[in-house]
Amino acid sequence: MFKTIANRLTLSRIILIPVILVLLIMPFAWAAWAACALFSIAGVTDWLDGYMARRENQVSRIGQFLDPIADKLLVSAVILLLVYNRKIDSINVLPALIILLREVAVSGLREFLAGLSVNVPVSKLAKWKTTIQIVALAFLIVGNEHTPFWLPATLIGDVLLWIAGGLTIMTGYDYWKASLKHFDS
Repeated sequence: MFKTIANRLTLSRIILIPVILVLLIMPFAWAAWAACALFSIAGVTDWLDGYMARRENQVSRIGQFLDPIADKLLVSAVILLLVYNRKIDSINVLPALIILLREVAVSGLREFLAGLSVNVPVSKLAKWKTTIQIVALAFLIVGNEHTPFWLPATLIGDVLLWIAGGLTIMTGYDYWKASLKHFDS
């Protein structure tokens, strides 16, 4: 089942989630940096597993199933814990909520379309959204309290989170628009 490197990378992303979450709960600078490092590694594996599967022509059903789930679990869990830790707070909860809601909506849409044997490919804009989202969350994981004074990590994370939120709306609309023709009137 997990014979390919790409599938193992996807599985490793899922396995890293509880470790990242435990580190996010710990009130130490080293834990924040370790969580950021592991989260960043998980983000890189998101790109790497897809690249390797396509390059080696080893796209598998389990990989196609697990990859989007791993992405959504990772991002959703980290967003929820960052809100809990108040590293995402105030009005900045809005783009985080938009990201979470879009993930649920697109997952439901993909499930519905899969029942109709319709594949919805990931757009380039959606890949950019994911990249910006990962970078935003990495900055927010460490925040200002664990970075040098000259690096406004929280501000960078907040701005990127809003950009990711905007791209989330755009890509969610694109998926919805592309799927409309598959609904009966």
